[in-house]
This record gives sequence, C-alpha cells and structure tokens, in this order.
Amino acid sequence: MTTRKAPPPEVAGVRHTTLDALTPDPHNTNKGTERGVGMLEHSLRQYGAGRSVLLDKHGVVIAGNKTVEAAASIGIRDVIVIPSNGRQLFAVQRTDLDLAHDPEARELSIVDNRVSEIGFALDAEALKAARDAGAELSPMYSDAELARIWKDDTLGAAPVAVEGGASRLVHRCPACGHEWSGSGDDDA
Repeated sequence: MTTRKAPPPEVAGVRHTTLDALTPDPHNTNKGTERGVGMLEHSLRQYGAGRSVLLDKHGVVIAGNKTVEAAASIGIRDVIVIPSNGRQLFAVQRTDLDLAHDPEARELSIVDNRVSEIGFALDAEALKAARDAGAELSPMYSDAELARIWKDDTLGAAPVAVEGGASRLVHRCPACGHEWSGSGDDDA
C-alpha cells in the first residue's frame, strides 16, 4: 500500500487587486532601455504574462518594476497577490500553453530571457545609494566591477606604506585574495 503525502495547505490571504495598488521602487537600480520596454510590451501583448513580480509587505515592487510599467502601458490592470515569507517558490502555471506542442510557449521562454538581457541598464547612482544604505553588493559584484561601474580606481584598494614613507595602492580580489598594485598617483 502506498501512502500519499498530504497536499500543502492553501495559501491564506490570496487577494485580487489592481496595478494601481502597487508602488514602483523609487530607487530601482535598473533604468531600463527603450528597446527592452518595447520587447516587454510586445511580449505581454503577444504571449500574456509569464512570471510574477515581487512586492514588499507594503506593496512596493522589489523585482519586476519594468514588467509592472509595461503591463500598465498596455492596459493590464488585474493583479493576484500571494503572500509569502520567502520560504516557498511560486510557479505560475499557464494552463493555455504546452511547451512540447505550442511554438508560443517556446517563444515565451526565449523572449523572457532576451528581455532580461536587453532591458537592463544599470543606474550606477542608485546602486551606490543602495550600498551606502547598507546593501551588501559583494555577492553580486566584484570590487573590479564596481570600480568600472563607478569609475573609481581606488575601490577595494588600500594604501600600503613602502620604503621611504611613500605609499602605493594594493588591490585585493575578494574571491581569491590575489593582490596587485594599483596605478594611481601614489605609485609614482
């Protein structure tokens, strides 16, 4: 005799609302691109919604700001909010699509990835403000990447005293610990 697992409990608090009830992130680090917005709007018109957006407890958009903007611009208004404590993964199931038989399902998969690539334009100042407000960026960006973003040669570098009392910048890779000398004015 086989035993069945009990189905997970229904998610309490699921509610319907409108896009107007959501608040965009005023400090979103993705400025977006015109081409990306166009691709996203076309995707929503052609294929419909395919993934969720993420809200904080106050209804402020954490992830999916551009999706919310594009949905509003093409007239999508309805939103289903599913509360979570972050310990569940949500799967949006499109009951009208069959990946094995519907070319539109495969196209939706491709456009989802492509919009992410084309629609991203980093807002360097918003990223710096997030860091200054306490966001830990090291899991997402190396010091070298942040230096390129902020055009700051000294990011991640520490002055090291050398013979004669002069100093030079020494950079350290956060991943492997490798050190190298900087090429700033202190190296002369």
